[in-house]
Amino acid sequence: MRLVFAGTPDTAVPSLRALLASRHDVVAVVTRPDARSGRGRTLAPSPVKEVALEHGLEVLTPHSPREEDFQERLRQIAPDACPVVAYGALVPRAALDVPRHGWVNLHFSLLPAWRGAAPVQRAIIAGDDVTGATTFVLEEGLDTGPVLGTLTETVRHDDTAGTLLDRLADAGAGLLVATMDALEDGTARAVPQRTDDVSHAPKLTTDDARVRWDLPAHVVDRLVRGCTPAPGAWTTFRGERLRLGPLGLHDEPLTDPLAPGELHVTKRSVHVGTASGPVSLREVVPPGRKPMPAADWARGVRIEPGERLG
Repeated sequence: MRLVFAGTPDTAVPSLRALLASRHDVVAVVTRPDARSGRGRTLAPSPVKEVALEHGLEVLTPHSPREEDFQERLRQIAPDACPVVAYGALVPRAALDVPRHGWVNLHFSLLPAWRGAAPVQRAIIAGDDVTGATTFVLEEGLDTGPVLGTLTETVRHDDTAGTLLDRLADAGAGLLVATMDALEDGTARAVPQRTDDVSHAPKLTTDDARVRWDLPAHVVDRLVRGCTPAPGAWTTFRGERLRLGPLGLHDEPLTDPLAPGELHVTKRSVHVGTASGPVSLREVVPPGRKPMPAADWARGVRIEPGERLG
């Protein structure tokens, strides 16, 4: 089949590479316009655009898929299907109707669970044991279209949003290729999504990523892992923001219990109290500094007895 692939971030790259290596013909790529990044705020292409240029593909970068020039070019290319992975913009009906097999989205959850922009992060924060990926026919509704294929993936006890998303991106690439194969072979079957068990996964905000130490340790741990690497879990110390890496269970007995947020420092560990018991800080990012071991940070700031985070 003739394909036009739509995607933008690193997460979409495994799928694009898998489709390029498949029996299908990727003739063009749709991605978000170059964006400013880095300390110099220079314009940089998306990861998907970089791969497309490596392979000499036509690259379409509309500011919105509603642009008539983009829709006209899509009609000229006349793709059979448009596979989509984390493109980052809503596709209007006029564009959805161009390919005869439609736009097929790879979404990183088991729909109808976690419809929205942050399914992996929300699954970890909620404490899900199993998640997965789904291919479905894109509609104008938010992740509501009929399902074409699924795969499951165990959520490991130490998974961050980054590690889990990497695994799903790699496994999902194979699922997307298999879905394209089935569409071409005429064996694909679109199954309407269930109307029960629907949950939503809106994008995490900076406020969402602030740690509340008055919650149980396992809830705090899931929040931090779900916000790693982005938007980044954080708390405050002496009135300044302190970013946090994944936590650990305390491995040294404590003589006295810690109040929520209260710090206890040993030679090798930094413990913080929660509603159900202490956790250990592993890596922190102080304001204007690079990531460092929590023990090194604690020695530098000279934590006083009774001081708290948050």
